Parts: sequence; C-alpha cells; structure tokens
Amino acid sequence: MSGQNLIDAFLNMMAAEVGASPNTVAAYRRDLEQFSEMTGGKKWVDYKDSDIAEYIQELHREGYAVRSVLRKISAVRDFFRFLYSEDEVSENPALDITAPKKEKPLPKFLTEREISLLVQTARESNDLSHRRLAVMIELMYACGLRVSELVELPENCINFDKKQILVRGKGNKERLIPIAERAIEAVLEYQTIRWQFIGRNRRSPWLFPSLRSVSGHVTRHGFFKALKDVAVKAGLYPSNVSPHVLRHSFATHLLNHNVDLRSVQKMLGHEDISTTELYTHILSESLFQKVSHGHPLANRMRKKA
Repeated sequence: MSGQNLIDAFLNMMAAEVGASPNTVAAYRRDLEQFSEMTGGKKWVDYKDSDIAEYIQELHREGYAVRSVLRKISAVRDFFRFLYSEDEVSENPALDITAPKKEKPLPKFLTEREISLLVQTARESNDLSHRRLAVMIELMYACGLRVSELVELPENCINFDKKQILVRGKGNKERLIPIAERAIEAVLEYQTIRWQFIGRNRRSPWLFPSLRSVSGHVTRHGFFKALKDVAVKAGLYPSNVSPHVLRHSFATHLLNHNVDLRSVQKMLGHEDISTTELYTHILSESLFQKVSHGHPLANRMRKKA
C-alpha cells in the first residue's frame, strides 16, 4: 500500500472506529502530510525515532505554539501506532517520543473598576432578579467562591458579628472566609427582599432560593447566563466575564494588595499552593506603576530628564 493510501486508511479508521470529527480528520491529514514533507518523504517503514525527534525540534525552531506541536505529535504517534498494528512497520519509532508539557494559560481577571461596573449595572435595574444578581456577584468576588459554592450557600452561612462566611467546598470540606463590610451590607439589604423569590409563607434553606429549579436554589447555569447578560449591559465583552473570572479577580486583586499567598490559598480552598501561585504571574497595572516609579533605574532616568 502506498504512503498516501496508508494515511487514507488511518484516517478512515479514525473516523469509523474512534469517532473523530471531520475537523480532527482534516487536521490529522495536514499534520501527517507536513510531517512527511519536513522529513524528506521517506517510506514509512524507514522512519526512526531520531527522525521524529528532529521533526519536533524543527517545529519548535519555526515557532509553532506548544498546543499545535502537541497535536502534531499526537497525529504522528497515532499514525505509527496504526501502522504497527497493521504490520506495515516492524517497529514503532514514535513509541518513546516525549511531548513538551502543555503551557497553563494565565487566569483571566477583571479590573476593580470592571467589577464595580458589573455590580452597579445589576443593582441599578428595577428587576428583582438583577438586584439578587448584584448581591451574588458582590459575594462571589468578596469571598472568591466557586460558582457551585455560591449557589449552594445555606441561608445561615454568614456570621454577621464575626464577619465570616462558612463555605462547603470540594470534597465536602468546610472553610471560613472573612467577608468585607460592603458585601455584608449587600446581603443584609437582600434579605429584606429574599422572601419575594419564594413567597411570604414559604421557607427555604438556601440563601438564594428559586422556585423554578429542581434543586430549590439558583442554578449554576442560571447564574452564568445572568452574569453574561449583565456584562453586555455594562459594556463589557461577555467572553471576558464568567463566574470563574470573578474568582480569579478576587485572588489577583488580593495579591496585588499585598495579601500573602498562604492566606489567599486558604480562602480559595486550594489543596496545593502551586495552584494559587499561578496568580503571582499576573502583572497588574498597579504593580507595573509601582515598579516604574519605585525602581532605582526609573528614578535615575527622571533625574537626568
């Protein structure tokens, strides 16, 4: 079977047996054809692991993103595994090829002004659901809650005297988080209208009850959708706003205001501090200004001017 016919047979197998999408099949075809071209168009039986290693190095030299390199390596690996299973090659040259580690994307976050704009936009609406949304946004941002933790808060989760909130997180683990005065005031104000979401004579164990959901409280999807809607009204790109972005913003802003990493870790409920350390790679505008004005070289340049 010719080289091209083997590629066709492999891609047919991917579509029929693995259920690969047409886009994946097309991408694999391009990747394999590129691999053949960049490595001199050898017969598949003649390839060695050194050929594949050199191909990966060439991809890096040409500046391909890590994600693209990983996909191309995957295509080559799967293809040679197929050739070996079909007895087209006696050895699999891609068997021990190591792939580069995938880069972790830095967390997205909103500025403090954008957070205020979101809350203000929701609060200014006369709609009850938007007034509740404003409180949920403020509480999520004030405490760095996960969306599941937010919507599942019990009515009695806040100790108003000690200014603390009790949160049940992953693995059913509880943690106490200090809650800002402004967020406490927002919750107290919300409690005067909370009954309107369930009726005056009904009771609910949830802080944010809902008669529409099976769970009895606002759902994750409902909060997500409402957050996107208010982002549009606030003039923000909805793609930049999500529950997780609010949590990222909480962590980023605390670190930028010199709160220590261990405290942020505890408030976020991270088991491993390396997860929290990801936020230290975000350089905020305020931090940039501090470096620009506080570094000795910056002071020297201003004196020369």
